[in-house]
Amino acid sequence: MRLLTLCRTRQHPTWLPWLRQFSTQTAVNNKNLKSSYDVVVIGAGHNGLVSAAYLQKQGINVCVLERRHVIGGAAVTEEIVPGYKFSRASYVLSLLRPQVYKDLELKKYGLKVYLRDPNAYTPLIEPQTIKGNKVTSLILGRDGNKNREQIGQFSSTDAQRFVEFEGMLDRVVSSLDPLLDSPPLYLPSLWQQSSMREKFKTLQSLRNLFKCVKGLGKDSVAFYELMTAPATKILDKWFESEPLKATLATDAVIGAMISPETPGSGYVLLHHVMGEIEGIKGAWGYVEGGMGSVSQSIANCALDHGANIFTNKSVDSILTKDDTAVGVVLEDGTEIKAKVILSNATPKVTYLDLLPKDCLPPEMVKEVSLFSYDSPVTKINVAVNKIPNFLANPNDSINSIMPHHRCTIHINCEDTSDITKTYLDAKQGRYSRRPMIEMTIPSSLDPTLAPDGHHVVLLFTQYTPYHLENGQVWDEEQRNAYADLVFDSIEDYAPGFKDSVVGRDILTPPDLERVFGLTGGNIFHGAMSLDQLYMSRPTSQLSNYRSPVSGLYLCGSGAHPGGGVMGAAGRLAASTVIQDRKQFGL
Repeated sequence: MRLLTLCRTRQHPTWLPWLRQFSTQTAVNNKNLKSSYDVVVIGAGHNGLVSAAYLQKQGINVCVLERRHVIGGAAVTEEIVPGYKFSRASYVLSLLRPQVYKDLELKKYGLKVYLRDPNAYTPLIEPQTIKGNKVTSLILGRDGNKNREQIGQFSSTDAQRFVEFEGMLDRVVSSLDPLLDSPPLYLPSLWQQSSMREKFKTLQSLRNLFKCVKGLGKDSVAFYELMTAPATKILDKWFESEPLKATLATDAVIGAMISPETPGSGYVLLHHVMGEIEGIKGAWGYVEGGMGSVSQSIANCALDHGANIFTNKSVDSILTKDDTAVGVVLEDGTEIKAKVILSNATPKVTYLDLLPKDCLPPEMVKEVSLFSYDSPVTKINVAVNKIPNFLANPNDSINSIMPHHRCTIHINCEDTSDITKTYLDAKQGRYSRRPMIEMTIPSSLDPTLAPDGHHVVLLFTQYTPYHLENGQVWDEEQRNAYADLVFDSIEDYAPGFKDSVVGRDILTPPDLERVFGLTGGNIFHGAMSLDQLYMSRPTSQLSNYRSPVSGLYLCGSGAHPGGGVMGAAGRLAASTVIQDRKQFGL
């Protein structure tokens, strides 16, 4: 079967018309673009759409400008291969904040989620014999008894400790949960010239922080370790079996250019268990129609209240006058005036690329320049004509969907040292011959994504450096060479996978930056390291969603509380705008 490989590069522009023909076209309004609005939102990523919906519900006239032909940013569905709909960047849902879900009535506006259970599957490349029993894989889900049985294959001690570990994580998340829905502590207001109202808000945030920390109680030590220690230290403290530790370690490094041995990697693990779906804590699910349906449901809410959303409108610069944002200029030269500008772009794009060069103080420019966007991710979207068949847990029939097909499938993740090795390769400018792979098959639950009997397979792989060694670049040859290595690894676990491939879409870090505007290819709009979180996201001077340029706000994942399809940054930025309108009449 002919393999259709899509590597859209600047050297291959002929692919673009074909791509657009088969993209999932999301509905936007059919209004004409006007010359002025109350608010302009730069970028129709999910956070920008959340901001637009909240503001429009307040009767504020909002215009959203998206440079691509489709809305959603990284939460987007695209029909890259005809008949197969891919969640092209982000691929599973859990972190969307319940308040956003409720306030914007997203179920009413079309959001449907298929809950996954089990959640995680780690097949072993070679079966292990433990106490006379043959062990081939580890499967984890929401059923505590089944988890104990699965982990007990490797260690009865770990089976019991896992219950305690999950309880600790749940308590920590519950204590910190309010911080995700509140503005961060903004320390500069205590010594800068600011209103009493701002100082009071800062003191209130400080009280909230102390309240959350106090609520940790006996888990304070565990929380401190999660924030500061390497994931390996934490996991070694709790468990003894490597397949379990390695499975958990993937959540500590996913999307981050760190290894399980990096101090602070425990926080990334914590970040990925902070979500819930349908009131179920820690649950993950697939969105019907792909992740673009999340963005579309938010857009539907905004449009229903009168918002204006336009695609193929690339913003070239932000207009300023007397240190105040007064509008934007599109790439075609069109000027659109506005009293408020919200940017869903990364901090680098917002403050260093779109603003005139003299708008920010030099020291702030330097701080923003130092914000880290290191990314290890290459996303590969694959169309296949049959469900993978894993040696560890063979299918009941040729194309039968097994419970483990609905999980996040961890490949080359049986030992934490293997993950560290792939990281060290990337730090030298190389990609490993055994990359860390998270495979998901959303069509195992959602029949709308692929033809009958066929499937979409989404591969989130690490570690791939942005810059390759010896001056090499991510050209078509390098992309395909890496993808072939990934497929070879999958073939080792699921023979026949390569023959089932109909087409593939390869997105290296530079591609993620070019296509989705993700600086450095970082899916979080900036590394989720301790020095770039909460009151330091993106910097201490810019952590309150505002900027020194009056009327300009940051609403994307580069603001608190950070990355993932959460919607929290968009809601908090919109709330800040609403407060400022009331106070200053913006």
